[in-house]
Amino acid sequence: MRTNPFFQRYDTPHETVPFDKIKLSDYEEAFIEGMRREKEQIEEMVNSGERPTFDNTMLEPDEEKEFYYDLLGRVSSVFFNLLSAETNEKMEKLAQKMQPLLTKHANEISLDKRVFDRVKYVHRHHRRLTKEEQRLLNNSYQGFVRSGALLSDEDKERLKKLSEEASMLSLQFSQNLLKENKAYFLHLTDEADLAGLPETAIEAAHKTAEERNLKGWVFTLDQPSYGPFMTYSERSDLRQKMYEAKNTVCCKDNDANNEAICKRIVNVRREIAQLLGYRTYADYVLKNRMAANIKNVYKLTNNLIAAYRPAAEKEVRQIEKYQAKVLRQRGKKTLSQEESTLMPWDFSYYTHKVQMEKYNIDSEMLRPYLELSRVIKGVFGLANRLYGITFKANKKIPVYHPDVKAYEVFDHDGTFLAVFYADFHPREGKQAGAWMTEYQGQWIDSKGVNHRPHVSVVMNLTKPTKKKPALLTLGEVETFLHEFGHALHGMFANTRFESMSGTNVWWDFVELPSQFMENYSIEKEFLRTFAFHYKTGEPLPDEYIDRIVKSRNFMVAYGCMRQVSFCLLDMAYYTMKDTFNGDLRKFEKNAWKRAMVLPQQSNTCMTVQFSHIMAGGYAAGYYSYKWAEVLDADAFSVFKRKGIFNREVAEKFRKCILSKGGTEHPMTLYRMFRGSEPTINALLKRNGIKK
Repeated sequence: MRTNPFFQRYDTPHETVPFDKIKLSDYEEAFIEGMRREKEQIEEMVNSGERPTFDNTMLEPDEEKEFYYDLLGRVSSVFFNLLSAETNEKMEKLAQKMQPLLTKHANEISLDKRVFDRVKYVHRHHRRLTKEEQRLLNNSYQGFVRSGALLSDEDKERLKKLSEEASMLSLQFSQNLLKENKAYFLHLTDEADLAGLPETAIEAAHKTAEERNLKGWVFTLDQPSYGPFMTYSERSDLRQKMYEAKNTVCCKDNDANNEAICKRIVNVRREIAQLLGYRTYADYVLKNRMAANIKNVYKLTNNLIAAYRPAAEKEVRQIEKYQAKVLRQRGKKTLSQEESTLMPWDFSYYTHKVQMEKYNIDSEMLRPYLELSRVIKGVFGLANRLYGITFKANKKIPVYHPDVKAYEVFDHDGTFLAVFYADFHPREGKQAGAWMTEYQGQWIDSKGVNHRPHVSVVMNLTKPTKKKPALLTLGEVETFLHEFGHALHGMFANTRFESMSGTNVWWDFVELPSQFMENYSIEKEFLRTFAFHYKTGEPLPDEYIDRIVKSRNFMVAYGCMRQVSFCLLDMAYYTMKDTFNGDLRKFEKNAWKRAMVLPQQSNTCMTVQFSHIMAGGYAAGYYSYKWAEVLDADAFSVFKRKGIFNREVAEKFRKCILSKGGTEHPMTLYRMFRGSEPTINALLKRNGIKK
């Protein structure tokens, strides 16, 4: 008789998830049983008759019971990770069915007075605790309070309903976005329409057309297809088509429209925050952030606008002048108002032209030197050089799709450190973007056994074609490094409690390890380790590397303003004190206008596809990317001074930051590494804003 794989220990290397054994029907059965077991555990604890102590309230039971009670955690990690990386219609329907039940279950625990009374008692009366134990207790107590434990029964019921609704809205938002992104494609059959496009983009488009049983070429909204089209296509009318398709996703008059969903998400979150005693949702979120309050977030954005906007405007004027020059060269003696205005669908095209004129370097020139298998070796080699760790592919570890590669990771002393999954290419059923996640976190059990993490990085990098292997852009290498930085944060985790291990840190600190790794993407010493021509084996020429370095800050101020505009939009939604019923497009364009340096289109809308703040964990927290950028520039300046591969500095970074998780306040950890608090100076110098 077949046993549900989630109900037994996995008979796989390192007890990794047996993806090949799991059936769709296993999920629902495991979800239902997992919730039942958690309720059983709660009843056993509250009815034990024992005086609450730290040990019998906060600590997990012995290993066998822990495995028994962790069923819900096991099935949830697999199901919801695959819902983003390898979903289908049946999984999405199951998610809609299970999400309200899971949210209701979580609310019942977080609002159970009997459980909170125990935690509250232990919070006031406990034995001498270690720093980590004290932080776990404080986090647990504050978690209950922030989940409504101090509310009246009536307000608790209201909170339950709002939480369940918010959960379903976020799920529907994501499903609509995936559906819309995958629905659109530009099908070309006339070779003349491919003017300007590089060979790699044309080959990829031809392969995509073949996969859809179409003749010609197909371009999609996935970044490896969309990005090159917008940069190289000489057809402004086709670029406009693609741009408008991309930027009107989920705001058309169909069943995937996210406008009403976004309004309701914003209002529900505001109601939740106000029910819990906060003025706004941002006040609620920032209580547990390095930024601490709304004022400090705006202080950061205002400083960035003051420092970068003048330079960004100058950059855009430079592109406008170049566009006008090109149009005149094509015989246009006088330009209409529309022709003299730099439109957003023309921006990447003309920006690339200026970049080539100034630096004679672009992503297509570099692609032949950035073959994926070599990039993988380069990134793994960087981790080895910094920390002494090694990666070994293991085909016996089950994976959820043939594209996924599984590796065992070993520490500098040869001990097993982690399992690492890498999922590189776009496909049907996979969300856009790139992210790091876990199938198992790290923790140390009561017997002292250190359970090592199973970490996954999911990306949408350029796919191989019939003629060529996967050749990446430098931007894609940077994306890989970014997500790999998150992965290192997870793999180096070495804390007692899983809830504080790895990336379980405050959101405006979590991007430090990832953005720190991006710095290596233009370092000659690093590029020298893997950047070889995929055909000839010739190394990336020194002159190319010099041009890369010189062009590093090309349009950097514009890029900063773009990020700041997203920060402003996020904060505008979540600092509202009253019900929002306005027009999303008008609200959006007003919210970020202080950072906007290109003309805005009335029919486009970012909000309805802004997953970070509507369905992810960045609501009232998108500023975290810029906050962490200040940290990463400051941290990397130490490596630049002492050597970018300096093992002593790297070991300190690992010991003070990467292995500590959320066991101490982020600024305490940063000071342990740096010896002082960060300033914005290193970022301004790196970006060439300050000499």
